[in-house]
Amino acid sequence: MMRNTMISIPTLVRIKRGAIDRVGIYSQRLKLDNIVLLMSEELDRVLVERIVKCLTDGGIKILKQIRIHDSTLEQAEEIFQTFPQGAGAIIGFGGGKALDVAKYVSFLTRLPYIAVPTALSNDGFSSPQSSLELKGKRRSVPSAMPYGVVIDTEVCLNAPLVLWWSGIGDLVAKITAVYDWKMAFKIKGTQVDDFAALLSDATVFQLMAKPEHNIEGIRLLGTALLLNGISMEICGSSRPASGSEHLVSHALDEISKRHRLHGIQVGVATYIVSQLQKQGTDRIAGLFDATDFWKAVKDDPFDRNDWIEAFKIAPTIKKDYYTILSERDWTGDVATIIDTDPKLKGLFSGVR
Repeated sequence: MMRNTMISIPTLVRIKRGAIDRVGIYSQRLKLDNIVLLMSEELDRVLVERIVKCLTDGGIKILKQIRIHDSTLEQAEEIFQTFPQGAGAIIGFGGGKALDVAKYVSFLTRLPYIAVPTALSNDGFSSPQSSLELKGKRRSVPSAMPYGVVIDTEVCLNAPLVLWWSGIGDLVAKITAVYDWKMAFKIKGTQVDDFAALLSDATVFQLMAKPEHNIEGIRLLGTALLLNGISMEICGSSRPASGSEHLVSHALDEISKRHRLHGIQVGVATYIVSQLQKQGTDRIAGLFDATDFWKAVKDDPFDRNDWIEAFKIAPTIKKDYYTILSERDWTGDVATIIDTDPKLKGLFSGVR
């Protein structure tokens, strides 16, 4: 029997230079008024002034401006409990923490939500989940898909370079994630949505066509990460975008003394996992070489022992999530890769 799939996708999508200055016009066209603006605490004052001005110039009333200092479930629920009456929409503006909280508050209030990221460090700005902290641990919770996504390519281009590298790392994870998903189907009968898998896999090649840190490269990365988020909404799972490489990153978050950017951890884990899967390694290395991704880690090396331990405990993070790491203990293979792979030279401290 055919299964009908009902999904939510953004009605508004703008990925171009100067898009932040038109958020007011976009909101006016969509008849969104009485806005609650959730912003990153550390956001540049000039950027805040720009979005506030464009909203007020467009006749949009801002009921409340809330600075997000951390993406905790407690803070999100507190915002929900004190949410202003008469609000018509939510705008999330800034980095991943602010967008995750805004997205979850949108889910709780059932109000339309516009995501305006100021950097492209991962695909979270358009995914149906939020990464929120609960009792010191990161948890993925159901959230609202954005009604609109507005990416100002110039603003994202001017973000710290490491955030661009992080976005690249999160994007290439789709190569190993889709492989894991199909392996789970063969071994465990896990359902695979072919269109979601195809969409996710195809996004990587968009950036590979022009892996440059310029306006066009930012446009391609933004588009690819947006489509990754939609692929998760299509199948109702994180499977097309998250596999064993993400489990390793989650494990690192639990055991490492110092947390790193999600996409940087995921990118390196993807490269290592691809060697365990025996597929995609050259393509991943080629993209990392072309974008100088490795420099993001060489400037601040990982702890080798943390990574060995992370690969060991990764399969326990989601016990019903079958990946290549579920097959056997790979820690010996991973140690050999870390110690001998020329691409990883200088990326880990404590290498034997």
